[in-house]
Amino acid sequence: MADSEDNVTIPLLNSLLQMDPYLKPFEKDFQRRYGLFEKQLALLEEAEGGFDQFTRSYNSYGVQRMPDNSLVFKEWAPAAEALFLTGDFNDWNNFSHPYTKKEFGKWELHMPPKEDKTPAVTHNSKMKVVVHTRAGERLYRISPWAKYVTQHEKSVIYDWVHWDPPQPYIHKHPRPQKPRSLRIYESHVGIASPEGKVASYSNFTHNVLPRIKDLGYNCIQLMAIMEHAYYASFGYQVTSFFAASSRYGTPEELKELIDVAHSLGIVVLLDVVHSHASKNTEDGLNRFDGSDSCFFHSGPRGVHSLWDSRLFNYSSWEVLRFLLSNLRWWMEEYRFDGFRFDGVTSMLYHHHGIGTGFSGDYAEYFGLQVDEESLVYLMLANHILHTLNQDCITIAEEVSGMPTICRPIQEGGLGFDYRLAMAIPDKWIQIIKEFKDEDWNMGNIVHTMTNRRYGEKCIAYAESHDQALVGDKTLAFWLMDKDMYTNMSALIPMNSVIDRGIQLHKMIRLLTHGLGGEGYLNFMGNEFGHPEWLDFPRIGNNESYHYARRQFNLVDMEHLRYKQLYAFDRDMNRTEDKYGWLAAPPAYISAKHEGDKVIVFERANVIFIFNFHPTTSYNNYRVAVGPAGKYKIKLDSDEIQYGGHGRLDHNTDFFSEPLGFNDRPNSMMVYIPCRTAIVLANEEIDYCY
Repeated sequence: MADSEDNVTIPLLNSLLQMDPYLKPFEKDFQRRYGLFEKQLALLEEAEGGFDQFTRSYNSYGVQRMPDNSLVFKEWAPAAEALFLTGDFNDWNNFSHPYTKKEFGKWELHMPPKEDKTPAVTHNSKMKVVVHTRAGERLYRISPWAKYVTQHEKSVIYDWVHWDPPQPYIHKHPRPQKPRSLRIYESHVGIASPEGKVASYSNFTHNVLPRIKDLGYNCIQLMAIMEHAYYASFGYQVTSFFAASSRYGTPEELKELIDVAHSLGIVVLLDVVHSHASKNTEDGLNRFDGSDSCFFHSGPRGVHSLWDSRLFNYSSWEVLRFLLSNLRWWMEEYRFDGFRFDGVTSMLYHHHGIGTGFSGDYAEYFGLQVDEESLVYLMLANHILHTLNQDCITIAEEVSGMPTICRPIQEGGLGFDYRLAMAIPDKWIQIIKEFKDEDWNMGNIVHTMTNRRYGEKCIAYAESHDQALVGDKTLAFWLMDKDMYTNMSALIPMNSVIDRGIQLHKMIRLLTHGLGGEGYLNFMGNEFGHPEWLDFPRIGNNESYHYARRQFNLVDMEHLRYKQLYAFDRDMNRTEDKYGWLAAPPAYISAKHEGDKVIVFERANVIFIFNFHPTTSYNNYRVAVGPAGKYKIKLDSDEIQYGGHGRLDHNTDFFSEPLGFNDRPNSMMVYIPCRTAIVLANEEIDYCY
């Protein structure tokens, strides 16, 4: 093996090793990974004429209508003894339509059109694959390639529905350009309404998209789209990988949602779950052909002990076909602009991150604990997605901190565009839970915000759906708790709890936005301090929808303070849109003063000043400045419209002096009220972002 590794040339490995010389001892690992990746690409070329044909397999598997309206059904079921098709079309006869066995575990069935030349199976009719096993069982299965599955009200099991509408949705709008600064609105269609029910794609299109546009987000990350039988799994126990969840509406309505988002200049990402699959057999992938393996590893390696789910065998040719085609299907059929890959840490290691605290020692990221089959799968996925669509955006949900996840494959990296900065929300919760305001450690906060691998882009967030789930609490709830039910009226003076909560909510978000990454994410509703957690209908809450909804109506009530938080979030995004700090190099931090509780930094030629002190305001506070000139306030968390106290005069000009301070050539004097954050821009610079 060593000899073949030595022959592997990673085109740009040297630039990676120059950027991080500590990776040098692991050069062999990079060569082996890259060698495996190259080998897999070569095999695809040899066996299937390249990845282009291979990833279009959704055009040949499952059910396909031919130009003459005949139908071709194709499945991969290597352990099956026989396959039949049953459904409405043959009055659920189990034996009238047998598949023919082909090589490599494939099965095919050709069905000519009816006498009137229409297809033998009509749009919206139900079907099942009947699998006969070698053990003599007869199993009823949904095709893994099913494009639409529905659940009858009284039934537990999903039905495979033939989706071939007479008037398919035609996209009208081109994809928007890839944003330089990514501002992501993490969304769940089903809870996107104040009503106690599963909301629809159409509701999202007509009622939520305009809000997202108004708020200044340029990207939506849609969760729970891939069909999942259990609503409360939040979409993370996928049963049908090619089917858009029918509980929110039809595939055509999802296409319209994405098309309308594109018309607003918003890109749309799919939260894709390729790290594991639901254990369901009758409406999932598990035991599709009656065997323990098929799509998964057999035995203990094929089961995730914590998630109680099945783990894919990424070394299997047909699993690669299924998963890589799945990515292309969502990108081409629905026109998603990219993917947030869920559970990447679980994929990368044989231990799945269970019971492992990552210390940051590089040895933890290489060697036998790394699952190189999964790693090569992720390299292939990124290579193929970015080759098919150079503007495709991929984000890794990854907690271990493995180096090179967001470096190009040509350097030996995994090829993701961004990773989630998962330590930031944990830090905010920890600080709020464990420390009094006067004991907040400015250096520690700044360290958490800026502690990311050089040259690997991060998506920063103060909180995501994880923090909103029942059992945890949102930042607004940690800060204000039960007072949110009684004291959010703007018609009465703020009590001390609400005052503190509103000011810190804004400051935490702006600090995360300005300092924490190269992209920013917010979970729907949290921008206005959504008053309650998230809990899906389940037996434990009597199947209640009370907490499985987002109360956007609260923002529309003039007398409530939620609209003040909403307005700040909107203006924070719009200010970023103008100055582009997310796309700028990391910030220069000139002050993190423990006694004063002040943080000052400069990014994209914009000055950010935070005074976290609960009671002390500073009159003539000297702050360091790079470029000389006249500065003006562009965003001020203390404005009345944001629930602040209006202590700053926005007509004030701040002139820099050529007085060096904190390693910057210039400085200026500012007034910063307690619990206030301000953003200043230089009037003499042309910000052509």
